[in-house]
Amino acid sequence: MSTENLPQSPEQQTRKPRVAVVFGGRSSEHGISVVTAGAVLRAIDRTKYDVLPIGITSDGRWALTADEPDRMGITDRRTPEVTDLAESTEGAVVLSVDPANREVVYSEPGSVPKALGEVDVVFPVLHGPYGEDGTLQGLLELSGVPYVGSGVLASAVGQDKEYMKRVFTSFGLKVGPYVVIRPREWQLDESAARKKIVDFAGEHGWPLFVKPARAGSSIGITKVDDISGLEEAIAEAQRHDPKILVEAALRGREIECGVLEFEDGPRASVPAEIPPPDAHAYYDFEAKYIDSTPGVVPAPLSGEETAEVRRLAVDAFEAASCEGLVRADFFLTEDGEFVINEINTMPGFTPISMYPAMWQATGISYPELIDRLLSAALRRSTGLR
Repeated sequence: MSTENLPQSPEQQTRKPRVAVVFGGRSSEHGISVVTAGAVLRAIDRTKYDVLPIGITSDGRWALTADEPDRMGITDRRTPEVTDLAESTEGAVVLSVDPANREVVYSEPGSVPKALGEVDVVFPVLHGPYGEDGTLQGLLELSGVPYVGSGVLASAVGQDKEYMKRVFTSFGLKVGPYVVIRPREWQLDESAARKKIVDFAGEHGWPLFVKPARAGSSIGITKVDDISGLEEAIAEAQRHDPKILVEAALRGREIECGVLEFEDGPRASVPAEIPPPDAHAYYDFEAKYIDSTPGVVPAPLSGEETAEVRRLAVDAFEAASCEGLVRADFFLTEDGEFVINEINTMPGFTPISMYPAMWQATGISYPELIDRLLSAALRRSTGLR
């Protein structure tokens, strides 16, 4: 159901739009989501928007949190938790699923529920399952509340690396060799599932990258140089997702490109390059967020290469039916071909994240980027579109 034509009260017509920044969540990317939320809260123009921070704890409770971005950074190599910011250990925030009522209610055991006012748009800075994967987007569609970013389908496709690759292939985008092992394969015949990976290595060679199929921020990924490291890598990936993806190593440069939806359609940023980190085997979680390995913006590419990767990033955005924003990650192989690795429908917005850095280099500052995303979400109705 579209909420585009719902009547507005005089109070709605005069007050500033209220933004609910929702962060944290139940995935292994909880801490990075909190860091992202801190940066977003700091950048939102408070003269244009009212802000309501809502944190989702690791066990799924929606908590009213302090609007204190300075408490949301990485400290002593430790990412923050929603429980560190929650106003109460038991209080819960509830969003109505009635499209005619966007009011948020806060309740604590033994107390009268308190109305927090209506929410006009949600900025869901959640990463991983139970937030970035279409689940929260489905709830917001039922509630009739506009939100930043892709809808249910694109969010789900963007989270599941197998189906993401299948969609890209069907639209003519080149992906690298991979094999998927589903939970049922392990349950029915573990030795056959393991042999499937070994046979894949025999065809494509070592090293391999063993990944959770539906996780991000490089969490749970292991670079496996030979068969001796395979068991540990499988176990690590399955700690985060029972479905795992195994990819052949592609030799080439890592290139990223941001896509942002403008009034006339999606456009791509200047690309960035992720150089091999000195202290890490690849661009893993520690290299990204703890040791802050810097990317090179803009990437040192030829004019033709820059134009090509920007075109391909927009093609990936369109192929997955994305909305709002995407970061598209590629390999530029030794033979000069761009191979898409994945997209992120809600990329990191931390102070060191590549998505805002690429747009900064393109001419759009971090605060302007946030404002554009919120404005686009407010223009877009919920429901089929």
